[in-house]
Amino acid sequence: MTTAIRKLTLDEYLAYDDGTDARYELVDGELLKIPPESDRNNLISLYLLSQFLKFVPIQLIRHKDTELVVIGNRTRVRVPDLMILTQELLEAIALGRATITSDMPSPALVVEVVSPGKVNEDRDYRYKRSEYAARGISEYWIVDADRARITLLTLVDGLYEEAVFQGTDIIRSVTLPMLNLTAAQVLTAGQV
Repeated sequence: MTTAIRKLTLDEYLAYDDGTDARYELVDGELLKIPPESDRNNLISLYLLSQFLKFVPIQLIRHKDTELVVIGNRTRVRVPDLMILTQELLEAIALGRATITSDMPSPALVVEVVSPGKVNEDRDYRYKRSEYAARGISEYWIVDADRARITLLTLVDGLYEEAVFQGTDIIRSVTLPMLNLTAAQVLTAGQV
């Protein structure tokens, strides 16, 4: 005999508090605990943050702290590693919770740093790819240190076109054309 798990609505998720500092994503009505990141992943996202700050005002950047509502079988809420907002989106979330709801504009760019394991790879390469495309996010980076590559997805007519950067390849971003980084610089960030 199986017991049906009660699915949370978006409003219930936004009001949820289990009394801990645990962070969650909402996936098809179920809470998914976000595990702590590896030190390597933290260094990569911090390095990218430091590079983005050279070209983007700080108020337009979010680092592991802003929820993004996307649509799956049911409502899903993701917490990307790094986002660049548009001015219009900044104004839409300025006075409320750091949650980008479905009635708000999309971020200009989202970065996910892949954690090891098939579940994490599937989430970043498959599910988030389709969710972010459906959400209209112009550019999505998948930074994968285990595979030593950065997959940059650019939205064209509702679908992502893919470019893969490795080693000394210079990352070509439509959102950040002035960025002059190689894949290796990003993937080895903070390593001594």
